[in-house]
Amino acid sequence: MFNKSQLEQIELGIIAGVDVSIYAKPEFDWWQMDEIRKGLEQGLDITVYAKPEFDWEQMIQIKVGLAQGLGVSIYAKLEFDWEQMWQIREGLAQGLDVSIYAKPEFDSEQMEVIREGLEEKNNV
Repeated sequence: MFNKSQLEQIELGIIAGVDVSIYAKPEFDWWQMDEIRKGLEQGLDITVYAKPEFDWEQMIQIKVGLAQGLGVSIYAKLEFDWEQMWQIREGLAQGLDVSIYAKPEFDSEQMEVIREGLEEKNNV
């Protein structure tokens, strides 16, 4: 069964004319449904992130990267939390070689230090 918030997301999708069958599933909470619906409305390839395993914050990072035209496959992975994804996405948006720090063993703070070093053209 769906709760009220989930039903609202399904209704918003119907009103927007998107294929709600993609996210009208009890395994998605309403936050996840919201991000999938927004991606559908933007015409994005939501199959990259429309997975119950990704929380809504991870979905946002993947969705924003897709909207920016970035190669999200380097960070659209469950081993990265949303803050790590943000650091990787930010580096991609700036044209940095994120492969240096796009590794699960680096937490988001370590990634930030490395990303900032790359931005400043330091030898990281």
